[in-house]
Amino acid sequence: MTPATATVNAHAARPDALEVEPFYTVPEAGGILRLGRSKLYEEIAAGRLRFVKVGRATRIPAEWLQEYRQLLIEEGQGVSA
Repeated sequence: MTPATATVNAHAARPDALEVEPFYTVPEAGGILRLGRSKLYEEIAAGRLRFVKVGRATRIPAEWLQEYRQLLIEEGQGVSA
């Protein structure tokens, strides 16, 4: 008898498989950061938020989303109330 394995897209899921952080769409990233889609596209155009193109689709790796979040925090700490 073989051990049971979960399947995803007809491929057996292995417990030792590489864990990969997701790529987010711009609207998904905006939801995470609580920022609008247009604002994120402005930040992409300004070079402040890195992205990749997958075909025609714009995607933001989770790691780069975290870098952008940290940039906002650092900038916010420089503002005096």
